[in-house]
Amino acid sequence: MFKKIGFITLTVIFCITSFIIWFFSLLGNELKTDYSQQQPKDIRYILEGVNVSRGRILAVLTSEDTLGATGKSTGYELTELARAFYVFQANGFTVDIASVEGGEPSMVVDADDMGKFDYAFLNDEKAMFKVKNSFAIKRANLAIYDAIYFVGGKGAMFDFASDVSIKAAVSYFWQTNKVIAAVCHGPAAFVDVVSDTGEYFVENKQVSAFTNSEELFFIPDAKNIFPFLLETKLREQSATFIAGENYLNQVSVHDNLITGQNPWSVWEVAEETIKALGYEPLPRVKTPEENSVQILKIFVTQGYESALRVISELNQTPNTNISRLTIATHALVAGIKGKLYKSSQLLMLLNAVE
Repeated sequence: MFKKIGFITLTVIFCITSFIIWFFSLLGNELKTDYSQQQPKDIRYILEGVNVSRGRILAVLTSEDTLGATGKSTGYELTELARAFYVFQANGFTVDIASVEGGEPSMVVDADDMGKFDYAFLNDEKAMFKVKNSFAIKRANLAIYDAIYFVGGKGAMFDFASDVSIKAAVSYFWQTNKVIAAVCHGPAAFVDVVSDTGEYFVENKQVSAFTNSEELFFIPDAKNIFPFLLETKLREQSATFIAGENYLNQVSVHDNLITGQNPWSVWEVAEETIKALGYEPLPRVKTPEENSVQILKIFVTQGYESALRVISELNQTPNTNISRLTIATHALVAGIKGKLYKSSQLLMLLNAVE
């Protein structure tokens, strides 16, 4: 009996080990890619941006550095600032950086999500000077800006919704009909903003933000940590909340209001902001992560075969890469949720990436 149990145990260990080896083999060399020394001058899109000055955009960061009573560190998401920053800059807009309290806000860097633009930002002395010396939003001369962009990060859930100057900034851009953009937790800036007649800013507006489903998957006790769940609060204030698939890009455009659901929505939010300002965004080669998100959205909406065809097309397109890690992550999440068939299909798609 003990021999039989031992044999079964060894077989299980062998199968698990073989799967892990096979799984990581699907990722190729992606995990070994090092962009830490990336410089802005090495990215053609940044170098060949619009040379004419078209105006100014104010990016606003949270100053909160602690995740509520947990004591864990938090702040703004670097990727949500860096990618939008370079889209705005490449399209001719000067980007200034403010925060709730001023000074150097706490930055959250998720190594798994970092790409060329994100590391380039960290190595960009001028950009980092603006971050480290951000001015308090209450000191901003809002009249000189064509648009305002609220960067996400869990810290925003604590100070964006409660800060008087944040509310004043949203109200000013609302009343002057200027462009307002926000991504992920950034729309927390809209909470409790009301007009003189008592109308909520988000009332009857299409809005996307980090969903309850996404929040609770990462932080099961989020209801006890945050002052509110963002989706719930926006719905309570009569927003027409548009939720896309978890962890895939979803952008809502309502007149001059542009909002994105999560970090995967940043590129589109930034380019929709440029459109709202009256310009066609500068052509840009999509990042490997964006291509993977496109594949995943087609998989969810049109099925496996359609996604497989897109992979085949992208495999044959010169200078086009697909992020294996992004697809692999979604396969793992599906497996964790017990959606084994979906997970297996995603792994087969991953295997088709060249």
